[in-house]
Amino acid sequence: MIEGWHDDDYLILFDDTDVEDLTARYGLAAYLAGYQIIGLCGWDDFIIRDLNGGLFSVPTVPMDRRYLRPLAFSIDRAKIVPDERFSGKIKWYVQPVVFGGSPTAEDNISWVDLPQHIEYVKWWNQKYREVSGDKPK
Repeated sequence: MIEGWHDDDYLILFDDTDVEDLTARYGLAAYLAGYQIIGLCGWDDFIIRDLNGGLFSVPTVPMDRRYLRPLAFSIDRAKIVPDERFSGKIKWYVQPVVFGGSPTAEDNISWVDLPQHIEYVKWWNQKYREVSGDKPK
């Protein structure tokens, strides 16, 4: 895994050997079949790859095809500048923005590790489907 600043974005890029496992652990196939999670951008969005190698972003919550966007920049691993303040940490909104949580309120921000992030992403995406009545597409 490589973490750090890539221009103005903080990226976490997973090692190729971990992509399949992490895609399964996050449960991406239930929401976006045919894609793989390759990392995080700005902590709020996944960077995902389609079968043709195209790169996209999608919010961690909700993982929904409606919010799928082509990645707005190309990733150059050589340009990533590590920042020890954030190493091994992922920013998480205690109450996700889609549920009315503030992205700027300090009491709504928690720093979690990867296993916690996986757990929260799965739980909140399931909750989103329950309350919105949306079925994964």
